[in-house]
Amino acid sequence: MSTARKRTWRQPSILPGFGLTLGYTLAYLTLIILIPLAALVVRASSLGIGGFLDILSDERTLLALRISFGAALVAAIVNVIFGVIVAWVLVRYDFPGRRLLDAIVDLPFALPTAVAGIALAALYAQNGWIGALFAPLGIKIAFTPAGIVVALIFIGLPFVVRTVQPVMEEVDREVEEAAATLGATRFQTVRMVVLPSLSPAILTGFALAFARAVGEYGSVIFIAGNIPYVSEIAPLLIVIRLEEFNYAGATAIAAIMLVISFSMLLLINLLQAWSRRRFANVR
Repeated sequence: MSTARKRTWRQPSILPGFGLTLGYTLAYLTLIILIPLAALVVRASSLGIGGFLDILSDERTLLALRISFGAALVAAIVNVIFGVIVAWVLVRYDFPGRRLLDAIVDLPFALPTAVAGIALAALYAQNGWIGALFAPLGIKIAFTPAGIVVALIFIGLPFVVRTVQPVMEEVDREVEEAAATLGATRFQTVRMVVLPSLSPAILTGFALAFARAVGEYGSVIFIAGNIPYVSEIAPLLIVIRLEEFNYAGATAIAAIMLVISFSMLLLINLLQAWSRRRFANVR
């Protein structure tokens, strides 16, 4: 019996090189992700519980975290709404300039973040092309938290579009036609047929856009104004602490961001799993 088990255990895998690729994956994750994160936690723990709580309760830190996560959340929600619309247009309609629009969606991926920040600041300043339109109404976008949201929307939109687009291409249009023949309105078809099949991809796009926005630095500092307690983001506060040679304080703020980001991404992953199970049960 034991010999049979050993023979079964020693049978080669269908996928060749599994041991090598698994070892490379574990080594890569350990060297690139786990060790730096562990060093971050160890360095932050040198402050002790009291010092860590002092930094966490500091008003400047709390406001910077609120601005970073609040702006990232708002930008991710906006990107989900308009990203799904853009993906729908690119998939369901054929029009002149469609390929050009499809290429423009990837522009934030190729454009350096500093260049994007300078361009957005110039456009949305009070004397800029777009900012001048809002200035007579008393609305200021650049160098305010609103400018941060604009920058995060710009860099996060492609994540939603490129996540939803391939899934939307696989949605069977015959199901929509069947719903229409059964008397469903267009809104009911979208809400009850299309969106349930897209919800896992939408949540994935939301998670990617949110995670990208939380850690964004280059495109934000040029349009944010960087005013403490008003428009200062947490990554900038970390850089300031490093310039002050307060390494423990910088790593403590980074550890707080890590815990909050991990918790939110875990929640999103749970929602994704629930959405997939619900869609499978409906089908």
